[in-house]
Amino acid sequence: MSSTASTTATAANNDNNSDPPSPPPTPPIPLKEDQIEIRDVWCDNLESEFDLIRDIVDDYPFVAMDTEFPGVVLRPVGQFKNSSDYHYQTLKANVDLLKLIQLGLTFSDEEGNLPTCGTGKYCVWQFNFREFSVADDVFAHDSIELLRQSGIDFKKNNERGIDAHRFGELLMSSGIVLNDSVHWVTFHSGYDFGYLLKLLTCQILPDNPAEFFGLLKIYFPTVYDIKHLMKFCNSLHGGLNKLAELLDVERIGICHQAGSDSLLTSWTFRKLRQSFFGGVTEKYAGVLYGLGVESG
Repeated sequence: MSSTASTTATAANNDNNSDPPSPPPTPPIPLKEDQIEIRDVWCDNLESEFDLIRDIVDDYPFVAMDTEFPGVVLRPVGQFKNSSDYHYQTLKANVDLLKLIQLGLTFSDEEGNLPTCGTGKYCVWQFNFREFSVADDVFAHDSIELLRQSGIDFKKNNERGIDAHRFGELLMSSGIVLNDSVHWVTFHSGYDFGYLLKLLTCQILPDNPAEFFGLLKIYFPTVYDIKHLMKFCNSLHGGLNKLAELLDVERIGICHQAGSDSLLTSWTFRKLRQSFFGGVTEKYAGVLYGLGVESG
C-alpha cells in the first residue's frame, strides 16, 4: 500500500449520514534530526529533568509514551473467561516478574508542538533504569538482542541508571499522572501501562482486568491506544513502524529506543487523528488493544 493511502480514507465511524466537516489542516511538524534533542535521563540528572517536566506539562498535556522491557517469557495455563482475560493474565505474569529497561516520553500541545525547555531544540525524554541485569534476570533472548542492536548499553544502565522506586515517587508528584487534563498517547500499550502501574503502586498488578482498568483510570484518566483507533480506519494495519510509513510520518532517532518510539507515536497519533477522525478522538479513549475497556 502506498504511503498516501491515509489521504483517501473517510473519517472513522461517523455517527450521522451527513458528510463530516473537513478536518483542520495539519500544521507542520519538525522532521529534521538536528531540531530534536532526545534527552537521556540517568540517576544524576533525574531530579532536574523532572523539574523541567513539571514546568511544561500544563502547556503540553499530550504525553506519548513507550517502554522497552525484557520481552515476554511466561504464558499462563488454565481456564480463562475469554481472550482478553488470557491476554491480561499473560501481561500480569510477565510484568510482575520482569523489570523495566527504558521509558520514553514525548510531550506536545493540541497542535502537535513540542517543548524546547529553553534549549533551542524540541525535547523528548528517555529514562534509563538500572534494575534489569542481563547476568541475573530472566528475559526473552530475541528481545534483549534487538535492544542491544538498537544501541542500549545494559552495563551503563546498571552503573548510571535510575532507581525505579525513586522514579515512581517523582512521577507521582510530576503532574502528569492523576491529572484529568493530561492525555496519554500510546501504541498497543497494555505492557507499557502495566510497568508504569507497577512503579507507581510498588505492588504487583491486580488479579483481574477490571481492577487493572480501575487503577489505570485513576492514574491515567485519559488514554489513547493507537492500535485500538486503527480498528476504525479503513486500510490501516500493522505495527507502529508500518503505520507511520502508511501515514508518511518519518522517524527521528533509533528504532526500538523508547525516546524515538515515543516521538514517532506522538506524530503518528496526530496524523491519524487529523486524517481519519477530524481531530476528535475522545470517544475512543480508555481502551487498550487486546484488553478491553475500563470498568464503569
